[in-house]
Amino acid sequence: MRPAFFLKEALRSLRRNAVPSFAAMATVLVTVLVLGVFIPMVQATTGAANEVRGRVIADVYLQTGAKPADIDRVRSLLQGTTHVSKVSFVSKAQAYAEQKKRNPEAYKLLGSNPLPDTFRVTPDKPDNVISVRNALSPLAPSGGGRVPVDKAIDEVRNREDDTNKILTATRVVKFAMAGLAGLLGLASMLLIGNTIRLSLYARRREVEVMKLVGATDWFIRWPFVLEGVLVGALGGILAILLLGVVKIALVDPLASDFALIAAPDTINFGVLVAVLLAASVGVSALGSGFSLRRFLRV
Repeated sequence: MRPAFFLKEALRSLRRNAVPSFAAMATVLVTVLVLGVFIPMVQATTGAANEVRGRVIADVYLQTGAKPADIDRVRSLLQGTTHVSKVSFVSKAQAYAEQKKRNPEAYKLLGSNPLPDTFRVTPDKPDNVISVRNALSPLAPSGGGRVPVDKAIDEVRNREDDTNKILTATRVVKFAMAGLAGLLGLASMLLIGNTIRLSLYARRREVEVMKLVGATDWFIRWPFVLEGVLVGALGGILAILLLGVVKIALVDPLASDFALIAAPDTINFGVLVAVLLAASVGVSALGSGFSLRRFLRV
């Protein structure tokens, strides 16, 4: 019952059953390669969606001629409003300068500054922007429109059409990526498990003979589990080496040109290596252990 004995048996089984073992290792290698590419893609896409969602804001326009006391009072009101995460003030002079840079000829014809002082309100969650708008500018009792909660506020806008499009599109992207990740993970486990099951089926007579001469279930199972660990580790290491070559040769040189590749939310390569190696070893070992159960019933 020493570990060295089981390891020796596992290595002997790998040599004697090279073709099924190679098929299992190739399956692990391909699966880990696909996961190694897909996981960063999911994270980068989800991070980009979250970044877009973070741009959802509500604009609070002040009355013309609002005084500093009015601005301070409205700022305090906004900071105390539920679901408000950040409040930034843009003076009419700042807004005019920003717009003039975008279209200098059009603003040169105006002669005066028509833009109001504005507060840009960022909600704690993008989906709460409607609640913020309703809190700052609720519907009038008569239903004839909205009435701001402070007399210095002229209007509250949340860019409703753009907000709805952003929230809907990013929500679809996040759910789609989560669904694809779940399906790929399930498919990977089933594929590796079925390959290991086929490998064990080719050796079922060996298991039956061991069972009939009195070997216990775990005495039979341990060499197969260790064999699964070795197959998973070998396939995972080869896949990680290939991913490392692709990262150095292709991904790193393009990172400075493509923001999606250099997204800060993308998983660290070292962490990705650890996750992929643990997954390949764990799934292979569990697949060997569980797939062997049906052949132990003699």
